[in-house]
Formats: sequence, structure tokens, C-alpha cells
Amino acid sequence: MSYQAPVKDMLFCMAELAALDEVAKIPGFEDFGVETAQAVLEECAKFNEGVIAPLNFEGDKNPSFFKGGKVTTTPGFKEAYRQFSEGGWQGLQHPADHGGQGAPKTIAAACGEMINSANLSFALCPLLTDGAIEALLTAGSDELKRVYLPKMVSGEWTGSMNLTEPQAGSDLSLVRTRAEPQGDGTYKIFGTKIFITWGEHDVADNIVHLVLARVAGAPEGVKGISLFVAPKFMVGADGSLGARNDVHCVSIEHKLGIKASPTAVLQYGDHGGAIGYLVGEENRGLEYMFIMMNAARYGVGVQGIALAERAYQKAVQYAKDRVQSRPVDGSLPGAAPIIHHPDVKRMLMTMRALTEGCRAMASVAAAAYDAAHAHPDADVRKQNQAFYEFLVPLVKGYSTEMSLEVTSLGVQVHGGMGFIEETGAAQYYRDAKILTIYEGTTAIQANDLVGRKTARDGGATARAIAAQIAATEARLSDRSSAAARSMLKHLKAAREAWLEAVGFVASNAKGNPNAVFAGSVPYLMLAGNLVAGWQMARALMAAEDKAAASADLPFMNAKITTARFYAEHILSRTGALRDAIVEGGESANAMALESF
Repeated sequence: MSYQAPVKDMLFCMAELAALDEVAKIPGFEDFGVETAQAVLEECAKFNEGVIAPLNFEGDKNPSFFKGGKVTTTPGFKEAYRQFSEGGWQGLQHPADHGGQGAPKTIAAACGEMINSANLSFALCPLLTDGAIEALLTAGSDELKRVYLPKMVSGEWTGSMNLTEPQAGSDLSLVRTRAEPQGDGTYKIFGTKIFITWGEHDVADNIVHLVLARVAGAPEGVKGISLFVAPKFMVGADGSLGARNDVHCVSIEHKLGIKASPTAVLQYGDHGGAIGYLVGEENRGLEYMFIMMNAARYGVGVQGIALAERAYQKAVQYAKDRVQSRPVDGSLPGAAPIIHHPDVKRMLMTMRALTEGCRAMASVAAAAYDAAHAHPDADVRKQNQAFYEFLVPLVKGYSTEMSLEVTSLGVQVHGGMGFIEETGAAQYYRDAKILTIYEGTTAIQANDLVGRKTARDGGATARAIAAQIAATEARLSDRSSAAARSMLKHLKAAREAWLEAVGFVASNAKGNPNAVFAGSVPYLMLAGNLVAGWQMARALMAAEDKAAASADLPFMNAKITTARFYAEHILSRTGALRDAIVEGGESANAMALESF
């Protein structure tokens, strides 16, 4: 079975949880209500199901390759990318001033999920371009915006993000790439960058590299890093392409997954220096790059949801087709499709509940982003900014760890056939592994959540979210259904477990940091589980309210069933996480180093 975009669930999340109609009241978004969202999503689904998804398996078998200084992408990618850019998909969420369509992130994120479900390797190219566009919109000069943004927003040119170096992985204070001012406003850049996603390819005419480098005499550490634009081909004043810049791909990586996405090693300045243009001010590069990274971190979380959805669809189809063993309840006289077996149903429901919970959380986060950036009321912007920033490590960290669990279950549902590459189930599992690593590992997301998002304000933002969850519990308590009662029980217990964890983190982050940070990933997993479960509680109530009058009763009933399963099988994990956070720090740090 090929991919089918879950348009119905996406629209439900937007309308019932993310309050898209409220987003559409924000100036600039008036044309993007539910009706428009449905039209955009249906068109996006048609494109990704028909054009992008069929290339996914092919890309795994016939990855991009490097020869003679050039990267050749998987057969079909170049034509598919042309259709992608001509369809205006790159510019969906970018400003109309630069040729985009100005859609809210609430809608664009759902389209992002579709393209990543269809083909993660392909989707990484526009994801990196989105991040580069965001950085230039925020910090680029008027001239840089004029020259580069229209071509990037149209998809004619792509963007890349150049942070990592052989000696500087996640610790960017170790960046050594240097930039020498030329006296005419340009710089010459020298150095090596590794792990550059879509850093070289043949699908677009130009690549706009955003590069971190040090100007001579800059302060040591992260305070001395600047950001530069260094295009693959120089650009004339009229926008025409000129000579090749002195940035060259010297190899691409051979990877566990995302094989069709060329991950390049780029060499700057081997032939006299690559011409670069300063973005913003000197020594503020990390600040600007974090704009790209935050956009990309949210996008990577969506990739986790996307892969989970694709793995779930494949597993359901296999479970309906594969006949093996008689049902344990004797309901059929002979061997039955494995979807009849309770443990297979449990695995499929786990896959479904985790995917839908994370989709709901990401949709609500996207709406908060839209309000934080575009709402006319400054207080509303501030509140939504704090909420969105708290959710970014959850969307990135929890959703990507979730995707590993779900894609692993997808292989398990297939049994031995899942271990065979021809079925395709293993590709999703292999592709998913990178998601917990790039744009900041799960531990980096967790350290951000513990340090910047919880300890810094003494847990105030976390407790404010807990208060909103408690308000949802109050609404649940007015309901008599078994699903609502079960959800109330487990949501309340999860919230209380989290508040204990928040109190522990806020009280001990300075005095006993080793104990707190030993539990940082469990803390992130508890928070992500709870917030996704909170959204499933809201979804449950919305589905119950709509069930009686809905033209799609099966969908609403399935949503209620999935939400109850989330409560009983997923939210119920939070107590153990609380114990590991609050009580487990000493044992995590106790082993003598020589005993490892």
C-alpha cells in the first residue's frame, strides 16, 4: 500500500485543538480558515501521494552518489523537485513580500508532515531551505533579502546550514572556520564543514550556504562566531548566476538511513577563499543560527510524526493481509489475519496513539507560534512565545524518540518479514534513528528544557501549563463516559507526577546539577508524554461532543478509543519516569569511571 495522507486527522487537530479559526482572525491570516486549510491539505496530499511517495523506496535502494566533485541524486528526484517548486510548496509559509503565500505555520506544518511521510530524504532539502529563509528574514540586510529570498522562497535555489566541523560537533564554541574581511564589505571564508544536509546536489540551480565562522580577532568561544551567506554560485546585481564560489563538496556520507539525502563534506577556501557576506552583525552568528535551528528542531519533530504515520499505515495493511494462527478467543475456526490477535492490536494501537498524540501537540505548538509572531496584542504574543518555546524541545525530543518506538513496532508487526529490506518496514526504522540526533540530540533538547525552560524561571512556565491541564481535568470530570473517566484518572496522575519532577528540577538544578541532569531525558519524556496526552484528552472531549451530530461517526469513535488507549497505555508510563527523575540521580552518577 502506498502512503495516504491523514488529512481528516490533521484538519481535526487544526479545527478542534489548535483553534485555526482563531488563528485566522490574526491580521494577515484572514484567508486561512478551515475551508482554505482543507483545500491546501487535499492538494498537498495529492502531490505527495502521487509524486513524492513513490520515490521513497527507490531512494533507499539507489541513493544519491558522489563522483568527480558532483552529487547526482536518486533518479526521479530532480523532476519531483521541479514540480515541488513550481507548485509553490516551498513558499507556503513565507511572506508574500518575497513571493510566498503567507500561510500560518498551523497549516504549513501539516503539509510538512505529508512530505516527510512521503519521502524523508527528499523533504530534508526544503526543510533546510526553510531554516535559511527564516534566518535571512530575521537578520539579513535589505540587500541580502533582495538578492536571495525571492529565489529561495520560490524553490529555485535551496539553502543549507553549515555548523558542524570535524572537531566541533554540538559544541560550537570549537568552530575554527575563519572569515577574513576584504575591505569591500565581503569576507573570504576558509575551513571544513561536515554533515551538511543537501550541501551539494543537482536538483536546483544554486545553493545558498549559511556558514558559521570566526572573524580575525573575535572573542573566544560562542561569543566570537559570525554568520555568513556563501552561495555555491556568485549572484550578479540583477540576480543572474556568475562564477563558481570557492566552496566544494569533497565527499558525501554513507549512512544508516536517509540514504537519498546527500550529506556533504564541504571545503571552503582551497582555491583562494570562498566569498561570503555577513548576516547581521559580527559575533552574533550563533544567535541568528538559533533561528534556523529552532525552525529546524520543530521541523524534525514533525519528521518523527511523519515517519511514525508511514510505519503505522504499512503495519496496519500487513496485519490485515497476513494470515497466521487461530484467534485466542476461538472467534474464527482457523488461521486469521494477524490483526485479530490481541498483541498485534496492542502494538497497532500504541503506534496510532503515539502518532496522533504527537501530531496534536505539534499542531497546538504551531498555532502558538503563529500567535507569538503575528498577533496584534503584545501580551498575547508574549504568552504564546513562552508556550511555544517550552514546547519546541518536546515536539523535537519526544516526537523523535516516539518515532523510534513506533517504527520498531512496525518492524515487529511484520515479524521476520520486517527484517527483510524488500518489505520496506526496516527503512522507516533506519531513517528514524537520525531524528533523535540531528539538530541537537535528545539530551541537548532535555538540557534546554531543564536549564533554560524550567530551572531559569523556577518552574513558572511549567506550572502554568500544569494549571491549563488541570482546567482540562475539570472539564473531564463533568463527563460520565468510561473513556472520559479513564482519561481523567491517568491525566491527573501524570500531571501530579510532572509537578513533582518540576519541583525537583527547580529546587536542585543549582545545588545538585548532576542529579538533575541525569534525569533530564526522563524529564523531557514525561513532559512530552503529558502534553501529548493533554491534547488527546481535549481531542476525546471534542470527539464526544461531535459524535452525535457528526457525519463521520466512525472517525469520532476511533478518536475516543485512541485517546482512552493513550491514557491507559501511554500516560500510565509517567509514574515510572517521575521515580527515575526524583529518585534516580544518585545511582546514575555513582559508578566509578574506571568501572565502566
